[in-house]
Amino acid sequence: MSNFTITIVGLGAMGLPMATNLATDFTVRGVDISEERLALGKGAGIDVYTNVQEAATGADAVLLAVRNQAQLEQALFGDTGIASVLTPGAAIIVTSTVGIEAIDVVAPRLKEQKILLVDAPVSGGPVRAGEGDLLVTVGADDEAYDKVLPVLEAMSSTLVRVGDAAGKGQAMKTVNQLLCGIHIAAAGEALALANRLGLDEKVALDALMGGAASSFMLGDRGARMLEAYGEEPVEVKSRLDIFVKDMGIVTDAARKAGLGVPLAAAAEQEYLAGLVRGMGAEDDSSIIRVVAPERIEG
Repeated sequence: MSNFTITIVGLGAMGLPMATNLATDFTVRGVDISEERLALGKGAGIDVYTNVQEAATGADAVLLAVRNQAQLEQALFGDTGIASVLTPGAAIIVTSTVGIEAIDVVAPRLKEQKILLVDAPVSGGPVRAGEGDLLVTVGADDEAYDKVLPVLEAMSSTLVRVGDAAGKGQAMKTVNQLLCGIHIAAAGEALALANRLGLDEKVALDALMGGAASSFMLGDRGARMLEAYGEEPVEVKSRLDIFVKDMGIVTDAARKAGLGVPLAAAAEQEYLAGLVRGMGAEDDSSIIRVVAPERIEG
């Protein structure tokens, strides 16, 4: 389907590897304001743009890897919004965690313009994005889903259509982030406790990953938590302030559903504490330093 053109708005930590992966099967255009990200995209063989409307004109689908609801609305309907340049039948693929409400706001406006909407938040991180190994949970009607199915399949190792309406993908991702956010916070507490009990944290992590306490987040973030007290900053693969946003979406959705989520609320407070301490731009594995600001040497 090399004649199928996808414009990817945002060549950040997730957008660039997704673009690089998709470029092996599709014509991919990437748009960003960062010269560094544009250079990386160009080096990966992607056609790069700084003008989002120019990049979106004539595209079959536009993949949005934005941060939040405000950026989603701005990208679609702002002064340089892409919705105004898309042809009827083109598709918007929202891969970000923006929440159910954000999709509910933009869906009617896109429908008026006969633009298809695919609510397809992703999970898995940058490395898996570059390998087409993401979990993608999709909410979309049949027409929208069928149009971009080859794109979704190329992005994912696990593709789950959780509903036939936009918004269901965000609902599923909200549930996913509840667990992810709690697991990261719990990993930080566990490894901090291991240190205070005089254990070698590396040995403790290896032992935990061999038993019932293991989880993806423990193995992935735990390895970086072991480096969190070093002189060199940990490579940022997922910013702490992203989980401030995501856990806010989780607790807000639960509140509206009339459900108490005390564990998620407690985890949210840990991320907020990190944000207050100026750690928002650090890797979310730095949450261990919220629990234990200093490591005790054995």
